[in-house]
Amino acid sequence: MPLVTSTEMFKKAYSGGYAIGAFNVNNMEIVQGITEACREEKAPVILQVSKGARAYANHTYLVKLVESAVIECPEIPIVLHLDHGDSFETCKSCIDGGFTSVMIDASSKPFAENIEITKKVVEYAHDHGVVVEAELGALAGVEDEVSVSAEESHYTRPEEVEEFVSKTGCDSLAIAIGTSHGAYKFTAAQCTRNEKGELVPPPLRFDILEEVVKRLPGFPIVLHGSSSVPQEYVKMVNANGGKMPDAVGIPESQLREAAKSAVCKINIDSDLRLAMTGTIRQFFNEHPDKFDPREYLKPARANIKELVRHKLVDVLGCNGKA
Repeated sequence: MPLVTSTEMFKKAYSGGYAIGAFNVNNMEIVQGITEACREEKAPVILQVSKGARAYANHTYLVKLVESAVIECPEIPIVLHLDHGDSFETCKSCIDGGFTSVMIDASSKPFAENIEITKKVVEYAHDHGVVVEAELGALAGVEDEVSVSAEESHYTRPEEVEEFVSKTGCDSLAIAIGTSHGAYKFTAAQCTRNEKGELVPPPLRFDILEEVVKRLPGFPIVLHGSSSVPQEYVKMVNANGGKMPDAVGIPESQLREAAKSAVCKINIDSDLRLAMTGTIRQFFNEHPDKFDPREYLKPARANIKELVRHKLVDVLGCNGKA
């Protein structure tokens, strides 16, 4: 099947109590690992491209990689989505360039300006058969060119969501309920420690999510900054020359709970990068004489595939839903 929008995906996810995985892609191996897992698990998927990824790999290369995945995996629905578009111009470029979904992130702007910018993107996107994700609230953390300090971050205000959605016409809404961008989501001071001495982040604000759902019944909600930062890969990185102290993510049990509610899309990024980097570091430590990229990227791709499979089945619950 050709690239699709997320409209039907989200309708089914909302009624079925699961979420679609939205995975950021930067190169061929990441695209392959994600889509091979989705094909085998019969799961729909959203492949996301950030502004940083477009600068790194070039818009055309990324679009063609995703189109190749569509050819190789014709039995699963695939959305090509712009993650954190920061302007109308960026969104327009992606709409004109073959994307089926875009995010306009004007959450750092005043409420009225966020509405104005988002509405402009929505009008252009809808005229071209493309859907739009918008954002209310600001997540802390760093991801590509998105950088928000803890002081600048704030939770979504439920009392604003109805006005925002009605005035912008957006198709889904990213909200801030305590998730955070990047692998270093929380400081040690924000966390507690369990009996094993491991850092435990503060719980997500499900009360905010519940209030948003009451005000926007049936409307698809999105969670950004939802990587769980698998500790086995943190340990792998550190055991092979890396330095990632106190990297901790969102507990998968909380993400599964969110997926059973109105959260139809959960963004996962840092986990895949950790799997790739940890695997490559370990490979070079074990094989210092190797230099062929195919030899170290093959196990990295395999670990990405297995990590995505785990997310589809155990966290998102979207396996068998294609």
